[in-house]
Amino acid sequence: MATPTPDVRDATAAPVVAPSAPQPPSVHVRAVITWLAIFPLVAIGMLLIGPISVDWHPVARAFVLTLIVVPLAVYLVVPQLMRAYGAIRARKAR
Repeated sequence: MATPTPDVRDATAAPVVAPSAPQPPSVHVRAVITWLAIFPLVAIGMLLIGPISVDWHPVARAFVLTLIVVPLAVYLVVPQLMRAYGAIRARKAR
């Protein structure tokens, strides 16, 4: 039966340090980025659906607008803005 080999480490070797993952933006930065995505989408959406929704109940108008704006913001606009913010932050860190 073979005996296990003891774990021998070189005491003079530098410790291996894993690169640190970038820190997520603060809640305040995320709120601003989300607002920067939502406000233009809502403003443009209101202009686009305005002519066809004049006689609609305000809740129906809000429902249709959010059906369009929320997926656009969550899947397209906010991720792009977060990437841009991360690139700016990385550039400043260098």
